[in-house]
Amino acid sequence: MKLSLSTVSTVNASFAEDVEAYAAAGFDAIGLWEIKLPADDEANLVLLREHGLEVSNCVPTVPSFLQLGVPGLEGPPDPDERLEAICASIGRLARYEPDCVLVLSGPAGDRSDDEARALVRAGLQRVALVAREAGVTLGFEPVHPGQRDHAGFVCTLADALALLDEAGLDDVGIMADTYHLAGESSAALVGIVERLSGLHVAELPPTGDASGTRLLPGAGDGSSLDAVRALREAGWDGTLDVEIFSTPDDFWALPADEAARRAYAAADQLAAQTVP
Repeated sequence: MKLSLSTVSTVNASFAEDVEAYAAAGFDAIGLWEIKLPADDEANLVLLREHGLEVSNCVPTVPSFLQLGVPGLEGPPDPDERLEAICASIGRLARYEPDCVLVLSGPAGDRSDDEARALVRAGLQRVALVAREAGVTLGFEPVHPGQRDHAGFVCTLADALALLDEAGLDDVGIMADTYHLAGESSAALVGIVERLSGLHVAELPPTGDASGTRLLPGAGDGSSLDAVRALREAGWDGTLDVEIFSTPDDFWALPADEAARRAYAAADQLAAQTVP
């Protein structure tokens, strides 16, 4: 099993600082947020190769079909403009040979459920075609129900699969996140193991509050342990990608090297605790 850290976890560090810190901590891979990538892709790839890091998953600069309500990540309001941006990102990120490039639905906003679903369904069909042509696996990520109004109206594995089925996209995977899916049963996650294109690991605080800082695996509600153990018992052997969103005075306040060391220790322990 490979261990990875998402670059949003060290949001204040540069890409070069991320790469150096993650490799030094012991990670096998890196989860790329395009918004943090310098423009020179060839130089970025050289840096990754020099440090022995593969790419687990990629998050496009515009990651959702409908406009986000997340400060700093809103992007353009027009769905067509967003769709063009996602397609361009897939073409760029294909060079990094990730396990997958992920997309979110985004929140419905003032749209009806039917209108929002139609826009996302059409968007998925378009970007899936681009991903196929680029040789990239696409992963559709559901978000925590507590973030429905600002991150995405697709909030469960069943919701995500239903939209993919409506769109006729059996080659698009599910990007799962133990934080977002804390309310799902392990059986539900195992049920989509063949469609799993990637896995983020983080935890809710014991209170279940989805509005604040995400916690490292093992430091919160324990959902990561149950989910990863069930997946591994079902034969899954993918990459664990730690992804931590934080307030400025919590995990994001740590220097990149310290954050990477803490994240690696948590991921390594999670991997050790879930060996079938």
